[in-house]
Amino acid sequence: MKRQSIRKLTLITAMLLFPITIYYFSPALIIMGAMERIINGSFIVFLVMIIGSIFLGRLFCAYLCPMGGMQECAMLVNSKNPKQGWKNNIKYVIWLVWIITIITCFIFKKQELTVNFFYMTDHGISIANIYDYVIYYIVVFLVFIPSVIFGKRIFCHYFCWIAPFMVLGMKLGDVLHIKRVRLHANKDMCINCHLCDKSCPMGLNVSEKVRTEIMNDRECILCGACVDNCPKKVISYTLGKKGEKINEKNKICAAGASSGGRTKRI
Repeated sequence: MKRQSIRKLTLITAMLLFPITIYYFSPALIIMGAMERIINGSFIVFLVMIIGSIFLGRLFCAYLCPMGGMQECAMLVNSKNPKQGWKNNIKYVIWLVWIITIITCFIFKKQELTVNFFYMTDHGISIANIYDYVIYYIVVFLVFIPSVIFGKRIFCHYFCWIAPFMVLGMKLGDVLHIKRVRLHANKDMCINCHLCDKSCPMGLNVSEKVRTEIMNDRECILCGACVDNCPKKVISYTLGKKGEKINEKNKICAAGASSGGRTKRI
């Protein structure tokens, strides 16, 4: 099975399991837990995301995010690229206010700190009664409808409270000079077909990144659509540090031909 078929299958599976897992991604339950000095499931999940993104970047968004699955379905209705630029920073403002709220609740609540991964779930299942479904469908509406109206993964770009955790992990990895999964491009092989732009589920200007050979982008989810759709195998996955020189022959998940061992920075 091709990589993109596997990716979409895992996303759809994650979406179908969302009634079970929704509380483990909840931005509200972590605040409720903090008010009781409880480290809940979403607290632990977000912490794991930070650690994982140090090595894997935003692969979670591409392969396992339930809300990503909803938005990929919405692309069947509207696949236009959303406006980006400064609007991509809205989610960081939302995230910062949210994090300050969580920290404040933990600091000012005077009781013993406890851990309850299954906090507010029914034996680990998030949606266990009819009232929980109201919350579930509100979340689905807030994620799916904007994507239908405004285009590709608009929720990821503007409002996602999860993405900043992974961006934080990526930045931490760069500071610590840790190798992580990245994209690498060889502009000399590019024929300017722009299939990479058309295939990107995040609506990024991939061809411009290829031209400059600067593939790092906070909005890139490393889905590999550009890798798989490029007819000349210009783009590939690699494992490396920020600014590290790599050899074309030593790329991981190599997508195709090399350029005679020439080294480049990533």
